[in-house]
Amino acid sequence: MPEIADRIEIDPQRCHGKPVTRDTRVLVRTILGALAAADNPERVAEAYGITLQDARAAIAFANQLVADWDHVAVRG
Repeated sequence: MPEIADRIEIDPQRCHGKPVTRDTRVLVRTILGALAAADNPERVAEAYGITLQDARAAIAFANQLVADWDHVAVRG
């Protein structure tokens, strides 16, 4: 099972293989959605029972995914 930044894991046996914070069922997309809705990382961590480092790792994971894109299609 791959681990990303020691805090994000992808396990086919947990949440259908979607990225979660290590040893939890808290989806990375849930954390990112809360942050996008203007919650701060401290509040998100408290609300989902994760650490502040876990919330920051979710951001780093998303950043890594975007950084690895070769291009983004733009419609005109």
